[in-house]
Amino acid sequence: MIHTTVGNLGHLFVILSFVTALVATVAYLKTALGSKDLAETAQWRKLARVSFYVHGAAVAGVVVSLFWIIYNHYFEYHYAWSHSSLALPTHYMISCFWEGQEGSFLLWLFWNAILGVILTRTDKRWEAPMMTVFALVQAFLASMILGVVFGESFKIGSSPFLLLREAMPNTPIFATDPNFVPKDGNGLNPLLQNYWMVIHPPTLFLGFALTMVPFVYCIAGLWRNQPVEWIRPALPWSLLAAMVLGVGILMGGYWAYETLNFGGYWNWDPVENSVYVPWLVLVASIHTMLIAKRSSTGLKSAIILSVASFLLILYSTFLTRSGILGNASVHSFTDLGLSGQLLVYLLAFVGLAVVLMVRKWKLIPSDEEEASVYSKEFWLFIGATVICLASFQVLATTSIPVYNKVAELFGVVSNLALPADQIAHYNKFQVWFFVVIALLTGIGQYLWWRKVEKGNWRALMAPALLTLLVSAALITFGEIRNPVYMALLVAAVFALLANGTILLGIFRGNYRLSGGAVTHMGMALMLIGVLFSSGFSRVVSINNSGLMISRSEEFTKNDNKENKENVLLWLNQAERMGPYTLTYRGQRIEIRDVPGYVPRNWVEVIEGDFHGVALRDIEQNGKLYHKKGDTLALYPENIYYEVEYREANGKIFSLYPRAQVNEQMGLLSSPDIRRKPGKDLYTFVSSIPDPSSENQWSKTEEYKVSLKDTFFLNDYVAVLDNVARTNEVEGMQLGADDAAVKAMIRVLDKNQEYTLEPVFVIKDRMIGRKADTSEELGVRIQLNEINPQTGQFTFAVNRTQRDYVVMKAMEKPLINLLWIGTLILVIGFTMATVRRYREYHKMKTKAGRQAEMV
Repeated sequence: MIHTTVGNLGHLFVILSFVTALVATVAYLKTALGSKDLAETAQWRKLARVSFYVHGAAVAGVVVSLFWIIYNHYFEYHYAWSHSSLALPTHYMISCFWEGQEGSFLLWLFWNAILGVILTRTDKRWEAPMMTVFALVQAFLASMILGVVFGESFKIGSSPFLLLREAMPNTPIFATDPNFVPKDGNGLNPLLQNYWMVIHPPTLFLGFALTMVPFVYCIAGLWRNQPVEWIRPALPWSLLAAMVLGVGILMGGYWAYETLNFGGYWNWDPVENSVYVPWLVLVASIHTMLIAKRSSTGLKSAIILSVASFLLILYSTFLTRSGILGNASVHSFTDLGLSGQLLVYLLAFVGLAVVLMVRKWKLIPSDEEEASVYSKEFWLFIGATVICLASFQVLATTSIPVYNKVAELFGVVSNLALPADQIAHYNKFQVWFFVVIALLTGIGQYLWWRKVEKGNWRALMAPALLTLLVSAALITFGEIRNPVYMALLVAAVFALLANGTILLGIFRGNYRLSGGAVTHMGMALMLIGVLFSSGFSRVVSINNSGLMISRSEEFTKNDNKENKENVLLWLNQAERMGPYTLTYRGQRIEIRDVPGYVPRNWVEVIEGDFHGVALRDIEQNGKLYHKKGDTLALYPENIYYEVEYREANGKIFSLYPRAQVNEQMGLLSSPDIRRKPGKDLYTFVSSIPDPSSENQWSKTEEYKVSLKDTFFLNDYVAVLDNVARTNEVEGMQLGADDAAVKAMIRVLDKNQEYTLEPVFVIKDRMIGRKADTSEELGVRIQLNEINPQTGQFTFAVNRTQRDYVVMKAMEKPLINLLWIGTLILVIGFTMATVRRYREYHKMKTKAGRQAEMV
């Protein structure tokens, strides 16, 4: 059955959202332009509000319709089939909503609609000009999911409500069965099956949406010839946007740290950079907004940077969704044919902003005198300038694919390429930018609170001397030898101590004024965390065996780097690794209603069904969850590899790095992390046997052995200790006339002994044989014949690849300072946002009372 109603309803809501956004744009434009007839203006205002509210309701309708399709597994829809599957739990179905381009545009549209309604209710003074631009942005965003095609090639938007047969009309199955519905979908990308996928994208897109608020305030201020007045209402929104967007970026970093196996949280990927740059510019704009009331330089910079932060969001959208970064980034979306539309979207608002700024530039007041080097305005401006330079360096390199594409449009073949080692390239510049920024935060705070008088810098001597003492101690005990690391550490410690001193002074007066100092302290702690966790990360999985683990390019490049920094662990065989003794305990899976992990050989997995059959009773922590033969619901795709760590003091803990072999993406592994106050132990698997393939057994070999004879099994020494009668055979009921004997074979490994016990059975006058298999040894042995005359026993032996993992482990010192610094940064931004909002609310209330008195 094809569920067309919900799709048609969703598409209707998309069209309604687009049309009402256009109507709201026109109506708000008419309201902003004004009319001599106040009643007519009031009518236009009413139409504008109603249109925008209907737009918001229509967007909500689109959201509900699309989630209804995903949640109910309507795989006849291309979006549901592409991104979801029957096995996904509800929270991952939510993630499916915004995994695709259409869903992410819809999420952005949704947040914008909520913010637009809030603005219409809270700031009626600026409503008309501000919401004109706001509604126009919504019209452009709604057009991205419109899905209207004119002729054969002209397309506006990509609809999330396309049926599979509409999206893939040339698929043979639809020629024979137009109503074909797949039984299951492709499912969520394995790397996205993480709780961060549920909260990171909404946070990031809320940050995107919030950057538009200061932009529309700025445009409204220029439009109404009020180039200064827009600053005060826009400032709390800018602070909130910087906080939310920054948290979204850092969530992405933590997600990468937990999910990807490159051993860090930031890889300078072009898609990461395209969000990082607008955030830096937004932070710079906040600093210029603080000085805009006193300095024309600050005001002009605030206008430029507030506009630029939103335009850079649009530019990042173009980069990540046009397909232009397809070969440069693993995070880039594929091109859905919307690159031209995205470019129009970007250029339209660039043109609008530039034309308006040029026309209104002469209205911006000029300073009567230049800012003094002892003024807070001067140092804030210097800080904003350095932040902008840092952002420009990242932007200039990230945009190399764009330069090449532009050159191609003019018939020029460009050979520009992104740096081979992008991490080293960006780090060598960004470290020095942040050394300067950290120093400026300390100096700027002292000047802001008038601790430094003209011509007298003595107030900075105390934090400077204390910084040198603390830094010297840290450099000595931390054995820091790199001059760049030393410089960054000294700057971060100075920022921490200088802002801490200011903070103590503020707390004695009014703690509500301390948002800036708290934010700067958070940034300083983050820098120290980044310095130690990245600069002094230590690989502990050193291969001391002298053997090459793999001859693949991935392991042999860079002078056999990965061969040297990975260890090979055989199942249940202990190996020494740094301060730990490691033992690989086997493959584990997750059963949905059973806590923790269970051995994979406890369950027969039904491939493609996300279910399995229990091969034994499933118990955890003394509680029976399933009996042998029960059908179980499994979490899909991932296999966990239990690695037991034994410390020198005898303490034992286990880590469970996960991996899966994906047909399209190869080995996908995610780390497991042991978190301690001073450092993290970060473990992931680099190579595994294919978990989906069955063991390939060697050709059968026969051994004729007498009691107490020694022979070799798969390079191990084996001894036939005994052959004795047994009354119990697993999985078999013996009768009174039946007989069974069990051989006891002792296998000697270098670290331990194993016992194999194959059984020979005579049941109902028929011969049966039950082999015994050792996964640790990679041996299967069967008792085939018993010769009472010679006293010899014939054994059939097969060999296979033993189970193993190749794993890498690293220690990340002081990484918790990065996460603690992030929390402090958020607290500081929150305090500053609340303070600036209260200031504006108080001013607005006072202005309203004065107007009533007049």
